[in-house]
Amino acid sequence: MNLGLLQCDEVQEKFAPVHGRYPDMFARLLKKADPSLEFVVYDVRQGELPITIDTCDAYLITGSRHGVNDDLPWIRVLEDFVLQLNNAAKKVIGICFGHQLIAKVLGGEVIKSPKSWGVGMSQNKMTQQKPWMIPQRDNFKLLVSHQDQVVTLPPNAQILAGSDFCPFYMLQFGDNLFTIQGHPEFTKAYSQALIEDRERILGKECYEQGLKSLQQDADDELIAQWIINFLRG
Repeated sequence: MNLGLLQCDEVQEKFAPVHGRYPDMFARLLKKADPSLEFVVYDVRQGELPITIDTCDAYLITGSRHGVNDDLPWIRVLEDFVLQLNNAAKKVIGICFGHQLIAKVLGGEVIKSPKSWGVGMSQNKMTQQKPWMIPQRDNFKLLVSHQDQVVTLPPNAQILAGSDFCPFYMLQFGDNLFTIQGHPEFTKAYSQALIEDRERILGKECYEQGLKSLQQDADDELIAQWIINFLRG
């Protein structure tokens, strides 16, 4: 399977030598679940997109430091491309920014959450079980780094998992779109680096809670398997 990685951000240069870049992170994550997976990377911020929607078998939209409501031309172009993909029933995975973008494009609402930042390890409870969710779990943990949240769902959204902090954490739209607010591609070390880098922005309580939460382990390999199962289902 060729997976088109629609890259919406870049790792800061000071972090890249240790933690790698976003395509590296996704390859490290998903190739554990499917070694045959091939990646084609498109830097959508630079205007890169596939020639046609059928260039790749499926697509993944990454996270971003930008918000889906930011007035940036590349975000509007990406929104149009997502609509094309959905109209053709192409399978798409949305991660963090990608999760929010898909929800917004389909008629949902995304805002900066009054609950402040979500950083570190998130704990989420399943609200629906799908046949492709093998192995099944009632709850899971995943790293997060976000201030924006989906607060109003599009008409066809199914809530798969959530928490009090982020009720619409994992969504499915039809049979072809699967989105997650968290970052299965992050390592705890990279999450810690981001939290420490944003200490002044986060505030004391959020900063300390975020670092403390990293004592727990993420279910990243579980989510990777679910992503592969969904794409191949």
